Amino acid sequence: MTGWSKHTGMATAIDIENIDTDQIIPARFMSAPRSDGYGGFLLHDLRFDTTGNPRPNFPINLFPAVSILVGRRNFGTGSSREAAVYALGDFGIRAVIAPSFGDIFAANCINNGVLPALVSNKAATDLIVWLSGRQAQLNLNIRSRTISFDDQTVTFTLNDASAQKLLNGWDDIDLTQHHLSAIAAYRARRAQMQPWVFPANETAG
Repeated sequence: MTGWSKHTGMATAIDIENIDTDQIIPARFMSAPRSDGYGGFLLHDLRFDTTGNPRPNFPINLFPAVSILVGRRNFGTGSSREAAVYALGDFGIRAVIAPSFGDIFAANCINNGVLPALVSNKAATDLIVWLSGRQAQLNLNIRSRTISFDDQTVTFTLNDASAQKLLNGWDDIDLTQHHLSAIAAYRARRAQMQPWVFPANETAG
């Protein structure tokens, strides 16, 4: 996974609350090989009618080249399926902006290089109104936690650990490995103070 600090891309709004992970990728598509890509399944049952025809007014059918989505509260609520983020990433989505996210969904986003940009309800509403019926360019900056458009700038919330992972292209394992020397030093200290904690056939090193 490649890290990134800034992204300029086209955005559109999906003005629907509580979009859950089963809407982001319906479970029936998750048996498809990951190597084939999940982008075509993104928001499938919202994008297509029961006969498989695209719904003409759905935002990402109108604007398929967008890389940023703006949504309402509880985006990514529901099950913990990581495939929901695979579908976003494979479609080309680099960031989702919303006033709240499902916790596990947000963590899966970070571990797969997709920014879950947490904004206020007012900021989300203002962006949705500004984007209504169209696509437009947004500029994202992870270091400054800002979204800029036209002559406006709004801030988003992102904790430092998540920012570090996105900036460096790390997942949880990468982040842990970055602290291996500190972990080894802790183990060595604990082995001296509490040697009975370690199995007899294991050393602290």
